[in-house]
Amino acid sequence: MSSALPITIATRESRLALWQAEHVKALLEARGHAVQLLGMTTRGDQILDRTLSKVGGKGLFVKELEAALEDGRADIAVHSLKDVPMELPEGFDLACVMVREDPRDAWVSSDCASPADLPPNAVIGTSSLRRTVLLRAMLSAAGRDDVRIEPLRGNLDTRLRKLDEGQYAAIVLAAAGLKRLGLEDRIRHIFSPDEMLPAAGQGALGIETRTLRPELVQALAPLADQTTWLAVAAERAVSRAMGGSCSMPLAAHATLDNGQIQLRAAWGDPEGGPTLVTAHGVAPVGDLASAESLGTLVASQLRAGGAH
Repeated sequence: MSSALPITIATRESRLALWQAEHVKALLEARGHAVQLLGMTTRGDQILDRTLSKVGGKGLFVKELEAALEDGRADIAVHSLKDVPMELPEGFDLACVMVREDPRDAWVSSDCASPADLPPNAVIGTSSLRRTVLLRAMLSAAGRDDVRIEPLRGNLDTRLRKLDEGQYAAIVLAAAGLKRLGLEDRIRHIFSPDEMLPAAGQGALGIETRTLRPELVQALAPLADQTTWLAVAAERAVSRAMGGSCSMPLAAHATLDNGQIQLRAAWGDPEGGPTLVTAHGVAPVGDLASAESLGTLVASQLRAGGAH
């Protein structure tokens, strides 16, 4: 075991973010480290009247945490990996990727067990351009051009409250967050990856540190899951090669099976028609570099198909 360390975790103060930070805290404390939390409010938490794609993307959820790492107020930051920009600022590293929770998307509704049950002119809420283009393709294929997809911002509890107030007939959320908070009973349907391809990194937790903190890398090593890390490396490489924006209407999901990484990706034009551009690649399981090479290859297939 690595030497016991005092470790401060920078975290957002939403209920889900605090659950994630407490989860990491407990795992580190079980290994003898003295851990405390530093709760913070980020710009992404404060700006709720505009979509993320219009105010700077999901990187708004991590900048304040990185500032706390830089000035020494905190040692590590725990993130939902799908919120982490594809390129970290100079001087920061992704030191650990933990075992993945369910990566799929969840359909949450009081009255509709699935999209097939939506009433005429229903409204679906989502904060994600990816979910928007995938839902639009799904609804178009079902002949449901009457259904509207409207922005939905706020933390998980705020989104559920807006659903319960009747602002939406249904909302789509990450299954992982609902399960982590014990809210699995709110899920009416979990979309298979064939129905709705997940976002890069969805369901995985990443731990960020300052570069050149080998003692922290050593302390975090027992928390890492190599299978998840290889999968999300491939997924994030697709997004990085497509421009790196967390707000891109892009899905990427990898699985490891029989010694191979299988990677699927999809892209849709939020301003165009409902047709999706899709791509698929397979490569032997190797190291992070080979996983990222597969992601770059799949991104080139997307661009060849018209994605931009």
